[in-house]
Amino acid sequence: MSTLLKVEDVHTYIGQYHILQGVNFQANEGEVSVLLGRNGAGKTTTLKTILGLTPATKGRVAFKGQEITKKQTHVIANNGIGYVPEDQGIFATLTVEENMKVAMRTEDEKTIGKQDYVLDLFPDLKIFWKKDGGLLSGGQKQMLAMARAFVGNNQLLLIDEPSKGLAPIVIEKVMEAIIDMKKHTTIVLVEQNFMMASRIGDTYTLLDDGETVQSGLMQDLIQDEQIKRKYLGIG
Repeated sequence: MSTLLKVEDVHTYIGQYHILQGVNFQANEGEVSVLLGRNGAGKTTTLKTILGLTPATKGRVAFKGQEITKKQTHVIANNGIGYVPEDQGIFATLTVEENMKVAMRTEDEKTIGKQDYVLDLFPDLKIFWKKDGGLLSGGQKQMLAMARAFVGNNQLLLIDEPSKGLAPIVIEKVMEAIIDMKKHTTIVLVEQNFMMASRIGDTYTLLDDGETVQSGLMQDLIQDEQIKRKYLGIG
């Protein structure tokens, strides 16, 4: 299993605040790697640091074996990293179709095939194809955000809190979609819902106060009641 993304001893400041204080993890090709931790642990900032939105002040981020730590966000994105932010980030005044077209780097046969694939995963998007993104439900907006990131010919997707605010039946659909999508791409997922994270994650990284405290196989964490209680408040 080859390593697609590697984050080594990353430190990040936001203003005067030292948010990340030593984050280490890697994402292997074709897997879902989950970042876990309590609110304020640094999970979202880790995703933004990978993308260069909150640049690292120390440490190293490598993608496909090439260092991207100091590169600009548009360069990192064009290298094949898609981002689904916590607020979904869709264009509310554009139709579903237009949102998808904006996300495509090219409209070649491969990209059209990827679009057909995600529309099969998320049939609601077909139904609302000509409707403005702002008219969609929360769950449908999440589906659109994930679909946009996928069609952009990205080898890595960074997905932040996809279950947030969604009804259980919609969370189930999103889980099934992520499990299917990992056949075609690699995913780094931030997720507070441990039930969801444990069902779709292959590996995990626990963050606490901005640093990595433990990483490993998700199946091992599921059985570790002590660690779950200490760092996640569950057990």
